[in-house]
Formats: sequence, structure tokens, C-alpha cells
Amino acid sequence: SRRRHTRSSLVSWARRCVQETGYQRRVHGIYYSKEQKMVLMNVLSNCLKAIVNAERAGKRQVLLRPVNKIVIKFLRIMQKKKFVGEFEIVDDRRGKKIVLDLLGRLNKCGVYSPRFDITIKGMDRIMDYVLPSRQIGYIVLTTTYGILDHEEAVKKQTGGKILGFFYQPFEFTHFRKCLLYTSDDAD
Repeated sequence: SRRRHTRSSLVSWARRCVQETGYQRRVHGIYYSKEQKMVLMNVLSNCLKAIVNAERAGKRQVLLRPVNKIVIKFLRIMQKKKFVGEFEIVDDRRGKKIVLDLLGRLNKCGVYSPRFDITIKGMDRIMDYVLPSRQIGYIVLTTTYGILDHEEAVKKQTGGKILGFFYQPFEFTHFRKCLLYTSDDAD
């Protein structure tokens, strides 16, 4: 009499074969292979998520890695708008690292994927869709003039592809305006 293999014995055989040889085995329509390492898909997205998570945790600094030119230019725009502090680029001869000082002003930042084309006329529609209010945040675009925020793109009369966005909470901007009015009234 012929011995019949149960499903569990076949599965364990497939896993054993994968461990020994490294090749993929198929048992009852399921492929068994060695565990795959996760692939890094979007460097900018990972860096911006790390920044938001560190801000929410109340950290003063965050380490970003790996880093490319787009991330550095995005951070320079955020720094120019006073959303993040100074940052230091550390070249480890692999993917570079950045040590970024946080100011506690950032509420949310993220990547807009896929990178849609935006014209000057369509900028208002995208701002309404992405930002909570027009006065609060910025949309970052890649244009023929380089990586710019939406205000600079309107000044230069150019469109481009959307990279991402960042904004601060409304309460903080409202509070800052109230402080400005009270300091003027005191003089």
C-alpha cells in the first residue's frame, strides 16, 4: 500500500527544501520560499514619516536615513519656512544620514504619490484637497526651476509635479497672531 502524504507533512517538506536549497517550492497552490527582505520604496516618504512620528513623540532631534538630494531640498524649504531647525548631513559612504533639530511646529507632513502634474490654475484645487486651510501650510513642487513651494511657483508662473506637503496646526498660528497683536497694543 502506498503512503499518502498529509498537507502538513508536505508543507514541512517544502519549508525544509527551501531552507536547504534556497529554491522556491509549490505545495497545494501555495509557494514557499525564503523570507524576503523589505525593499525601501520611497526615501522621501520614510523620512517625512520619521519626522512626523518624532514630532508627535515630543523628540527634539530625529535621525533620518537613507537620504537623497530630494530629501535635502525638501528639508531646506521646511527650514526656510521655520518648520524645522538646523540639520547636519553625515556622509557614511552608503546612503547618508541627517540629524535634524525639531522645533515642535510641525503638525503633519507627507508625500503626495503619484506625483501628479499641477498647473498654476489647478494649484487652488490641490491646495483645497491637501491642506486644511490656505493660510496654514505649503505644497512642495518639483519644477523646471528646481524644488519650490507653491508660493514661489506662483511667483515664477510655473507648474510642476507635486512632491509633498507640510503644515502646522491652526491653534499655533492663531496664538502667534494674538501675541503679535497684544505686543503692538502694549507699546
